[in-house]
Amino acid sequence: MSTPDQRPDQRPDPADGSRRDDLEALSRALLAITEQTATREVLQMIVESARSLVRSEYAALGLPDERGRFAEFYASGISPEQWQAIGPLPRAHGLLSVMMAQARPYRAEDVQADPRFSGWPAAHPPMRGFLGVPIVDRGEIMGAIYVANGPDARVFGDEDERLLGILAAHAAIALTRARMFERDRELTLVEERARIARDLHDAVAQKLFSLRLTVGAAEALTVKGDRDRAREQFARVKELAGSALDELRAVVTELRPPAVREDGLVPALRKHVAVVSRAYPVRVSFDSDCDGRCELPGEVEDVVFRVAQEALHNALRHAEPATVNIDLTTSDHEVVLVVSDDGKGFDGDPARDGGHHLGLASMRERARQAGGRLRVDSRPGAGTTLRLEVPHE
Repeated sequence: MSTPDQRPDQRPDPADGSRRDDLEALSRALLAITEQTATREVLQMIVESARSLVRSEYAALGLPDERGRFAEFYASGISPEQWQAIGPLPRAHGLLSVMMAQARPYRAEDVQADPRFSGWPAAHPPMRGFLGVPIVDRGEIMGAIYVANGPDARVFGDEDERLLGILAAHAAIALTRARMFERDRELTLVEERARIARDLHDAVAQKLFSLRLTVGAAEALTVKGDRDRAREQFARVKELAGSALDELRAVVTELRPPAVREDGLVPALRKHVAVVSRAYPVRVSFDSDCDGRCELPGEVEDVVFRVAQEALHNALRHAEPATVNIDLTTSDHEVVLVVSDDGKGFDGDPARDGGHHLGLASMRERARQAGGRLRVDSRPGAGTTLRLEVPHE
C-alpha cells in the first residue's frame, strides 16, 4: 500500500531510511550534549556520539593546551585495559596535530600510509580508515574529533564528514557553554574562598590579639605573685588557642579541593588558573610536562594543588606582580612545583615572619607532612620563587 506522497510504482529508497536514522541519531546526540553542563561529561558524550553517528569502531577527541600538546584526550571503543597498556596521552603530532593547525577536515583511506603518520604504541589497536574534524568557535580551534575504522572496512565519505561537521559545530557551542558554566562556578568558589579567608582572618586575628593580651596579663600576675588569678589567665590562654586551632582546621576541611579528585591535578590547576586570570589583572601562566592525569597518589595531588593555590593567591594579594608563572614537572619518584612572580618580594625568613607570611608557614607544614620540602627565595624588588618537591611511589 502506497503513502499519499508515493506513487504505486515507486518503492521506498533505502537511503532515505538511512538518512532518517542518521538525523535521528544526530538529534539525540545534540540533545544529550546540550543537557550536560560538566565539561568531562560533555566531551565524553561528543566522543560517543561521533562513534555512533558514522558507525566507526573507534572515536576520540583531543583538546590542545597553550603549547599545542593535548591537555585532555577522550576515546570510545577502547577498553580501560587497553588504555592502561597503551600508556600516557598521545602527543599532538603527526595526523593528530593536523586539525590543531588548520580549521578543515582531513580524511585518509589508510592512516598508516599517510607520510605524516608517526606510529603508535605496541598495544594500540590497528586502524586504517581515518576522518578528523576540527572543533572551531569564532576562528579558535578548540579541539578535534577523530574517528577510525568505518563499518565493514568502509572508507569514510562525504556524508560522514558532513555529519561529523554538524556534530563538531554543536560541540563547540556545548563546550563553550560547559566551560562558561564551570568557570562561573570556579569564580564563585574563588570569591567564596576569599570571603571565608577574610572572615577567618578576622576571627583568628581577634583571638590571637586576645591571646596576646591574656598572656601579658598572666605574666604580670605571676610577677606580682597572684598565682590564682594567673592560673585563670593561663586557662583562658589555652581556651583561646584551642578555639583558634579549631577554626583553622574547620576551614581547611571546608576548602578541600574536590576538582582535583574529579578532574586530576593538571586539569584542576588549569581551571583554577583560568578563573584567577579572570578575577585579577595579572598574567598567570601554567605549564606542565604531564598531560591530563599524572597518575599521582591522591594525597600528593592534594598537597601540590593546595600549595600552588596558596602560593598563587599570596603572590596576587601581596606581591603586586605583573606576571606569575606556575611550572609542574613529574618523574617516576618525585613531583616538583615551582611558582614564581616578578613582584616586590620581601626580606627575612618567611617561616618566622608574621602577617601575610603565615601562609608560607602553612605550605611548609603541608610539604613536611607529605614527606617533601619547600624552599622560598625572595629579595625586595626581585620577586619571589617558591619550589615544592614531593616524593611519591
